[in-house]
Amino acid sequence: MQRALLLRGLSARRFACGGARALSSSPVAFSNSFFLHNTQWLPPGYENTKFRPPSLQRNVHPAITPSSPPLSSFKELEALTPKRLLKVYSQLAKSRLTVLVMLTSMSAVALSPLPATVPVLLSTAVGTALCSASANTLNQLQEVPFDAQMARTRTRPLVRRAITPLHASGFALATGIAGPALLWYMVNPATAILGASNILLYAGVYTWMKRKSIWNTWVGSVVGALPPLMGWTACGGKLLPSADYPIQMFVPSFLSDSTVPLDLSLIDNPLSPFALFMLLYSWQFPHFNALSYLVRDCYAQAGYTMLSVLNPAKNALVSLRHAALLIPICSILFPLSGLTTWAFAATSLVPNLICLRAAWRFWKYGGEKHARSVFQHSLWYLPVVMGLMMVHKQGMDWLQWLGIVSGAQEEKEKVLSVTDKEST
Repeated sequence: MQRALLLRGLSARRFACGGARALSSSPVAFSNSFFLHNTQWLPPGYENTKFRPPSLQRNVHPAITPSSPPLSSFKELEALTPKRLLKVYSQLAKSRLTVLVMLTSMSAVALSPLPATVPVLLSTAVGTALCSASANTLNQLQEVPFDAQMARTRTRPLVRRAITPLHASGFALATGIAGPALLWYMVNPATAILGASNILLYAGVYTWMKRKSIWNTWVGSVVGALPPLMGWTACGGKLLPSADYPIQMFVPSFLSDSTVPLDLSLIDNPLSPFALFMLLYSWQFPHFNALSYLVRDCYAQAGYTMLSVLNPAKNALVSLRHAALLIPICSILFPLSGLTTWAFAATSLVPNLICLRAAWRFWKYGGEKHARSVFQHSLWYLPVVMGLMMVHKQGMDWLQWLGIVSGAQEEKEKVLSVTDKEST
């Protein structure tokens, strides 16, 4: 009997060490309990003396005898100097993610044909960053026990106790109030409501769904697609069509006989923010699905209900679907909305086809090599496509803005005037 109990204990330890890999290839029934006592891996009967077998009540193996760690194994916490506190705040806000959110919001401001003042631009950038910092901090406050179980997140400030939960809650509350308030009073209420909604959607719905349903990825993609809408409304743009703001289609010139004056039709087209939303929404699936596949062992270890853990093949298929969807979004929806010229439909095909090929290989062959390729392509894809959108922005003549076309026109006018004089 003693031998059977020890064998059961060894199998439990073997699952604890190699279970993360096993979870990625078979359906998982996640437990509702985490951070259990270390005796959970002991053979049955060892947890409590009352329930130990009679043959094992006297002689307990020393390797499994509970003991307190020595004081030398503990590390003294460093004092929070102003410099360290700023670093902790940056980690709570996930500074790189916050910068990306802020840039996507400002890209909508740059692409909008509507005018915007410098105070509005700065207020939009700062307000969006504060909303993102609050959402990320609230997310970490709820996931401390789960972050501690993953190698890539166990060094976060709350996990290593660099800051107290009360202090972090105060930071989240301050930024969560300051961000929407700044947007409300310095920009407009619509942008403030979008910012507050993004905090609730990320820190509330998305964080809760990560442990409940694989659909958390779709909710998270909505969260990432809202910042461009904030940039659009910051300039005074409307998100929904109405009698005063109907949806307008900008078909290619060879398909239409009538011309629409750009100075009137580009004022506010609700199809434009929809195009920006769809670009960010679909981009996140190749980006995040590839990343979640690379860290699927960590997600399985912490008990997150992720598609990359439960069904890696479908995870790659979803990534491929949205990589393919990015082609009509860029080559049809954007020029049709009037944000860009139809030349963007051709130039955007190059980055889209490169990313589509990587996503197809990830779906066809699987493996971390192809997942890493999709993730790396997604990093340069967004800035390249947004840069091309600025180059092909509707109504924007870069040669004239740089002073090249005007000079050429002046030379042409001089030549024409000289020829006229000679002919007379």
